[in-house]
Amino acid sequence: MMASAEAEEQQAAAAVLQALGRHMNCLSHESKSSRRRALECIRAGSVEKPLPSGVLQRLLAALLRPLLQCLSDPAERCRELAAHTLADFMRAVPRPHEALPYLIPAAVQRLGLQEVTEPAEELRLALVELLVLTVEVCGKKLGSYLDDVVKILQRTIVDPFPEVKKKSCECAAKYAKWTPETFHMQSESLIKPLMQTISHQHSKVRVAVILATGTVIQCGNGKSVDDVISHLAQRLFDDAPLVRQAVTEVVGSWLLELRDRYSYFYKLIPLLLSSCNDEISQIRELASDYWKKVGLQWQQENEEDLKDKLDWSAPLTVHYPAGVERPGLGCRELVFRNLSKVLPAVSRDITDWVPATRVKASQLLIVLLLHAEDYITQHMELLLSTMYRSCSDEETLVVQNSVKAAELIGTFVNPEVSLKLILTALEKSACTAHLMVLGAVIRGSLAQVLHPHLIRIGATLALPDTCQVSEKVEYLEQLLLCVQILITVCGKQCSEINLPLLKVLVTVASITSDQELKNKVEKTLASLAAVQNLDNFLDLYRQHISQLIGWVADTQHRWTNYSVQHLQFETIITQSGPVLGESLHEVFPVLKTCLQPSRDPEMRLKLFTILSKLLLNASETLNSQGQFSSYLETLVRDILVPNLLWHAGRTAAAIRMTAVSCLWALLHSKMITLQQTLGVYDDLMPKVIAALDEDSKMTRLLACRALSAILKVCGNQLDPDKLNKLYPELLKRLDDGLDEVRIVAAKALSVWFHSVGNDYDQFLFKSHIEFLYRGLLVHLDDPESDIQEVLLDVLKVGSFLSPSLLTQEIEAVKHKHRSPYYCEQLQQHVQALSRDTS
Repeated sequence: MMASAEAEEQQAAAAVLQALGRHMNCLSHESKSSRRRALECIRAGSVEKPLPSGVLQRLLAALLRPLLQCLSDPAERCRELAAHTLADFMRAVPRPHEALPYLIPAAVQRLGLQEVTEPAEELRLALVELLVLTVEVCGKKLGSYLDDVVKILQRTIVDPFPEVKKKSCECAAKYAKWTPETFHMQSESLIKPLMQTISHQHSKVRVAVILATGTVIQCGNGKSVDDVISHLAQRLFDDAPLVRQAVTEVVGSWLLELRDRYSYFYKLIPLLLSSCNDEISQIRELASDYWKKVGLQWQQENEEDLKDKLDWSAPLTVHYPAGVERPGLGCRELVFRNLSKVLPAVSRDITDWVPATRVKASQLLIVLLLHAEDYITQHMELLLSTMYRSCSDEETLVVQNSVKAAELIGTFVNPEVSLKLILTALEKSACTAHLMVLGAVIRGSLAQVLHPHLIRIGATLALPDTCQVSEKVEYLEQLLLCVQILITVCGKQCSEINLPLLKVLVTVASITSDQELKNKVEKTLASLAAVQNLDNFLDLYRQHISQLIGWVADTQHRWTNYSVQHLQFETIITQSGPVLGESLHEVFPVLKTCLQPSRDPEMRLKLFTILSKLLLNASETLNSQGQFSSYLETLVRDILVPNLLWHAGRTAAAIRMTAVSCLWALLHSKMITLQQTLGVYDDLMPKVIAALDEDSKMTRLLACRALSAILKVCGNQLDPDKLNKLYPELLKRLDDGLDEVRIVAAKALSVWFHSVGNDYDQFLFKSHIEFLYRGLLVHLDDPESDIQEVLLDVLKVGSFLSPSLLTQEIEAVKHKHRSPYYCEQLQQHVQALSRDTS
């Protein structure tokens, strides 16, 4: 029966060949159209007819060589028909491998030479598709043609036509799978062309190259991993999600199936873990699934080594990061055993010049630390040095990730180790990055674990070389953040380090000019008080005010305008509010020392400004305990009077102005009594009178106000001689260039009239009264109506001294006034006063 069937197939094939004979002869015709028609007829008479596969096998044997020759036909259409016809034959015949001895050399001739012979892109694609089909139908039979196939793929993988590249990658993958026994001998030959194409502009080409690379190495020589690993790592930054997904699939499959995968764990694990942080959820899930399988497989393969850990596995720590699933034992062990090889590379990448690389490395660092847990203790020096650099990065994401990684150090590493290293670095050369890492480590720790180290932390933060090393807002914000984190984590335990924390907060508030940061300091003070159940932050000052003043006052004899200590002193006396009144015995010696004329002028200016503000609100600050009166004489004699002495220079003038301002604030607060005023009058008044002639308008104005205030306090207790020395100085100020000074001087003269007592002899001091009336009447004719009205009021107040004398003076000047209205008003007032007196 079989012989009969073969005979029938042979007869049928002979009949077909006889029918096609004429067309076969036309394949070598000079006419292009004749060759094309011949190929169309051959195709129609063979593969397009429903012939038995055995017949087609015989037809292929007869037609193979002519068709292969047509692959070199000058006419593109003829080459195309020949390629498609051959593909249809290879797909339909039962023994396609019989054509390989002729087909493969022809394919090499067209595609595998140094210079590709086939010029048409579509035909190169058709030939590669024919090769793919050949691999599919011939399978292992192609093993002996390894060199030829590789030679073709070396050329077509780097072909200019993207579709040829993709099909060639498909062909390489399929050929590798079908012929693993021989393919490994030449697999390395394909790595170079694949890597040349892996960065092609078309994402689909990149995907095809990555997948082909995975299969080529999987079925070939595993040593090629070293050649491709950097290229695959670069593709993790690809903009196309499909490319990143392809890398994840390849790396995941290698970790599961590569024969010598154990040798490459430290190179492949970082790539897969990096995909666990991909922005696309599908890729993250794929990477996580692969990683779990890898860990489980490794755990099963090394079950004997892990027996103790499996039987006596450590319980999950209570302080494990919230919302994070703990990796399996196999995954954790894999990371731990390869961490020493992976960390140096991550450390390099996290400071790479490319921002995307730094971001990826910082994300990977978090994942590694989550897996390594307390095993990271032995790598602390490298980790901390890495984080110090990455926390200074200009990329926000890098900094955020580095801070999260530092929090994991606080979670998993004993503070005895981590804090010792961090605080030592901080003491040697404090910088913003050190503080960021310290704050994050504290945030990641538990209060009970930190408690034994609180005093060391507080002492280090309060060191001058830590809290005073920089005035930059970024540095001070991190310093403040460390205090805030300590308060949040440790709560009431912070009572043990109240003083160091207060020192830090005082320093931050002292050396910054940023108001927002000052507000944060106040809120932090309130938080520190709240966690200790204190009413407010003033209770903190009440506990430590003496220690704080002693802390800054140690260097008071060396203070200058650039000394941080005098700024700290100003902050303490400003923020302590009513608590200040309890420490006057410590505050005033410092003020007395620092406000001597021999000290730095600019520093004195600042201190006088602060003192003025305190005096204006004395009942809530300096005199909150009613003890300020004991220090009034010291303030006036030892502080104000020496600074009111005239010295040349603008700075000296500014100091005199602030001293007068302090004096006026003291008098305005009404804390100085009559006896105290009379006690310092002889020392103080000459300096105030001298200030009336200062070049500074503000100094003259404040001096007038101060003189008026002194007269009010003294009332009618001053003897006439002292009064007679004052009014000429005030009369001079009526000629001042500043209207406000003139008005205040005039009002001061009103107070002077009220100060005249019964001891003032009108007849004895008639010349003084006459001189005073004349001076006031002259200015009653002032062009400014406001000043005229003020002077009218002054004269009305002073008319009681000698109404008759004032009437005479009015009559003498009345005709000279440009506007006699005010004179008439004054004259009527004096007449009424005379009638009342009579």
